[in-house]
Amino acid sequence: MCGERSQPYQGEKHGGQRQAESSELADGVSSYPTSHRQAALAAATRHDSWRLGAPTPLAAATRGAVLAAAMLVLAVQPGFGGDKPYVILERADVRAVIVNNQAVDDAVLPGHRAGYSGVASLTHRRQSRNLFVPSYAGLNYEHIHDGTVQPREILFEPRQAPMEIRQLDAYAAELHQMPTPHWQLESWLRYTLLKDGAIEMALECVPRARTFQNRYIGLFFASYIHQPESPDIHFRGRPAGDPASETRWIRGVTPEHGVRPTHLALDDQRDFPHDAQFPLSLVFNLSDWRYSEPWYYGVCRGLAFVQMFRPQDRVRLSQSPSGGGDGNPAWDFQWFIPQYEVGTRYRFVMRALYLPFESTEQVGKAAAEHRAILQQP
Repeated sequence: MCGERSQPYQGEKHGGQRQAESSELADGVSSYPTSHRQAALAAATRHDSWRLGAPTPLAAATRGAVLAAAMLVLAVQPGFGGDKPYVILERADVRAVIVNNQAVDDAVLPGHRAGYSGVASLTHRRQSRNLFVPSYAGLNYEHIHDGTVQPREILFEPRQAPMEIRQLDAYAAELHQMPTPHWQLESWLRYTLLKDGAIEMALECVPRARTFQNRYIGLFFASYIHQPESPDIHFRGRPAGDPASETRWIRGVTPEHGVRPTHLALDDQRDFPHDAQFPLSLVFNLSDWRYSEPWYYGVCRGLAFVQMFRPQDRVRLSQSPSGGGDGNPAWDFQWFIPQYEVGTRYRFVMRALYLPFESTEQVGKAAAEHRAILQQP
């Protein structure tokens, strides 16, 4: 069945605060808070018995007890201690390899470049080739921005700041990024493989300082598709300048990177101020279309990659014919947090399907139950 739904985080409200400092696991399994884990290690390393000089027997015993307590905290952490920066999830017909932003070059992820997190490899029982460009990733946490001109390393800060990865259970992994150096945005990204092989990606983030000049947070997620037959995407919508026309299936085509790349929802009239010379061309350059339903798909080597969103998150769909290099399009999306508040926890949820493609109607039927779940408040 595809109708399973992750348990909401305790006290979760859309855009609301949450007191706990780490996310809980899917399906009601609790995790050990990251803050407790860090506190235990800090206590062990700063205790008086660690100071230079000959320790007394009591100090040595105390040091041993503190260290043992710290290691116990770490021991109950699922997935702690693994020597790989990735987690392999397999369910139904799908195999997904979740990676942090470290470089990997082994039999599982040959030539994976540093800076690209998320789903490094996505394969299917019917297709053994990776859907994504092997050196890059899909559902990749790419940009944090506020519409102002910034150096490249700041706009690509999710690539630069260290990420912790941990396996939550047999079908879920989480990426945690401490407050980033410039934006001071802390984030948790949970990737869960559902019973039918669909991926649920849930993001929680907390701005820890008032660093966003235009009072909004812009987040961008990219999926770099490896050599599909067509770089185009498909969604239901209508021309942006013709609100009276009926909605229909749209073939999203963009002639080159940054030219008419982003499709807004029919009712998305939000205006996010930004510098005229803002360098990320996919973010604010709009297409000639508006989408009517928050989902879209593309086809690669006979399989459809379907991305589905909650209406309340008001995502913007973006695409590039060459985002991952020549012949490697990017099938992306954006999420904005307007009028953010420091210390408030914000949450976003989407799902992705990877399945054999027969027709648009077949894809729509396969996505229907997931979309219905995402539409629930």
